[in-house]
Amino acid sequence: MKLAGLHHVSAITADADKNHDFFTRILGMRLVKKSVNQDNTSSYHLFYADAVSTPGTDMTYFDIPNAGRTYPGVSSISNTGFRVKSEDALLFWKERLTKLEVSTDEIKERFGRKTLYFEDFEGSRLMLVVDDGMGIPYGEAWEKEEITADNAIIGLGPVKLTVRNTAPTEKVLIEILGFALAGSYPSDVTGMPDILVYTTGAGGPAGEVHLETRTDLPIERPGRGSVHHVAFRVPSMEDYPRWEELLRAQGFATSGLVDRYYFKSIYFREPNGILFELATDEPGFSSDEPMETLGNTLALPPFLEPKRAQIERSLRPLSINK
Repeated sequence: MKLAGLHHVSAITADADKNHDFFTRILGMRLVKKSVNQDNTSSYHLFYADAVSTPGTDMTYFDIPNAGRTYPGVSSISNTGFRVKSEDALLFWKERLTKLEVSTDEIKERFGRKTLYFEDFEGSRLMLVVDDGMGIPYGEAWEKEEITADNAIIGLGPVKLTVRNTAPTEKVLIEILGFALAGSYPSDVTGMPDILVYTTGAGGPAGEVHLETRTDLPIERPGRGSVHHVAFRVPSMEDYPRWEELLRAQGFATSGLVDRYYFKSIYFREPNGILFELATDEPGFSSDEPMETLGNTLALPPFLEPKRAQIERSLRPLSINK
């Protein structure tokens, strides 16, 4: 069994309207599914991706209006990367984000690639990274207004995990999930060890986890802008139940086999407390909506459809434009 890279990253927003504006208008990503949190149907779950909702391009947000601020720390997913095709594209984004008054750092090299760190209006910690296309294939660009196919975001890049002790997390990544150590690069924080890079699938940024040691931080107190979990791709439906068997055999308490309708999932926490998900590539987001109109209406999986009227009454109105 082998994982094929990142599947999606799920985070928290306290303002779904502003979140939608940021990811669609500013970042140019496509809203491919407007649904609800299946574990709390009074809350929206918004999915942003490439033009055709390719697995590995999804950034999702749970809408929790009363979410407080995030206090960054360890035992966290502290950064989410997005891929662009070239350094010229990175320069485009530096200019665009600065013009739109989005908080950014300067372009910096990390693990031999040019990157641009930035934050959204809630402090979501994000990064653009140049992908040379030699690893996991690009997603399909969603061209929109002044964002051309050459400049568009074309998938998730590396995720960064921040922990106090890397050894237990490293053991899970290598011995359980089958990642390989690819190298390291200097920490942004003086006096901290190098950040370790682990890779899976065909490699490249879309198959990477960056593991950061921070002995100077408390445990993160999550809130708006924080990441809830990271999901890794299970490309084979046949392997899906086998992953559950493996995790159970290794002593992990898991969620069991969870059918999210758009994909099937297994959730578990690694020893530092970070929530991991293994998610299948199939059946995908076009299983209940035409590709041309993804995200235009409230989509519910079949087991929630009989409760549609009740669910719609419980949701607050949104001004999301189609």
